[in-house]
Amino acid sequence: MGLVDDNKDKDGLQESDGESSFYTTDQDDDHHDESKLHLGPQRTLKEQLEKDKDDESLRKWKEQLLGGVDINNIGETLDPVVKFISVAIVSPERPDIVLSIPEDGNRQRLWFTLKEDSHYRLKFSFQVGNNILSGLRYTNTVWKSGLRVFSTKDMIGTFSPQPEPYTHEMPEETAPSGFMARGSYTAKSKFIDDYNKCHLEINYTFDIRKDWASND
Repeated sequence: MGLVDDNKDKDGLQESDGESSFYTTDQDDDHHDESKLHLGPQRTLKEQLEKDKDDESLRKWKEQLLGGVDINNIGETLDPVVKFISVAIVSPERPDIVLSIPEDGNRQRLWFTLKEDSHYRLKFSFQVGNNILSGLRYTNTVWKSGLRVFSTKDMIGTFSPQPEPYTHEMPEETAPSGFMARGSYTAKSKFIDDYNKCHLEINYTFDIRKDWASND
């Protein structure tokens, strides 16, 4: 949902610099979302703890990650259950813009309007259940008039299952300004883990205008 490059450290238990590019060639973005890592077989949380019980460093790391999680109440499924609760645009210039998350991932009408040259952040909350969510990352691709004008990949982190939701804010960005920047854009945002499972994909449109929309 951003149009600038800001390589700051991300929150979470795993951190990585983001990668952003402007005016890249039009390529298959799903291909670039594939992880280059060759991970071992995915295991349930109980299997992971049993497997690593003799490795003190791994055991301590997972104990720190899991905190007070009751292992007896954790499911036996391989995949973590991730539910996104809210997505919002936060700016010091105005009240937060809380965005509705489309059930099918496709927003049929304008999702939001950014004021040109405004400072803003993307803020979202989500719940994790059943298993550790490993290496959650955020990818975003933006097109204008059919041409891809921006793409970014940001590491968010690794999260343990817990009933309380996590809240994460992306680094501050600045919307572009000027006659050429104003107009309508289409975009695709995805949240993907280390096993290349997509937990949320949103296809949407947004505008950049001289001022914020009055109905936001």
